[in-house]
Amino acid sequence: MTDRFGGGSEVGVASQVNNAANDAQPKRLRDALRQARIEAADRTGVVVDLRDAEVARLEILNDALDPLFDEIPAGIELFDRGISQGDVPRLWIDMIAHVVMGRDKRIYRLVQDTRFGRKVLAESHDVAVMVKAVTDYIARRLVEREQVLAAAPVPPEPAPVNKPRSRVWPFVCGTIVGAIGLFALALLVSTHGH
Repeated sequence: MTDRFGGGSEVGVASQVNNAANDAQPKRLRDALRQARIEAADRTGVVVDLRDAEVARLEILNDALDPLFDEIPAGIELFDRGISQGDVPRLWIDMIAHVVMGRDKRIYRLVQDTRFGRKVLAESHDVAVMVKAVTDYIARRLVEREQVLAAAPVPPEPAPVNKPRSRVWPFVCGTIVGAIGLFALALLVSTHGH
């Protein structure tokens, strides 16, 4: 008996489903979802749906980057990955680098904002190539961070703070010396006057 799509018998389909269920792993479902997204993005040809196709492709790349971002040490807050869905959807890697889709909406483009303008670091239709390009970019940024931290000057020891002298003690000493001087003068005058 054939199904309405011209496939095999129901028994054959059932055994394929059972075999697939036995072999199923979470990663295989993830791969199947990724492939379904690619196929859906490839079929999308209407201008209104182009933005959705861009977002779908960026989500595919974002999922492929999960293992890479899991390797980044927890204390490093240099990277902030996420998809922004504005007029031009972007997959942000950090504050200065992101991935956008090219004009044909099928090519990934890793770009970095510099003080001289936007610089294209990598372009490819292949997700694996882009994962490698993002990996290389992250490695360079981590090395730059290490160099900045190593070159940072050690703050000098703070100079000892000289406390301003109290003005009370000089006043007290001056008063005592003055009183002794007046007493001595009074004594001199009284002894010479008689």
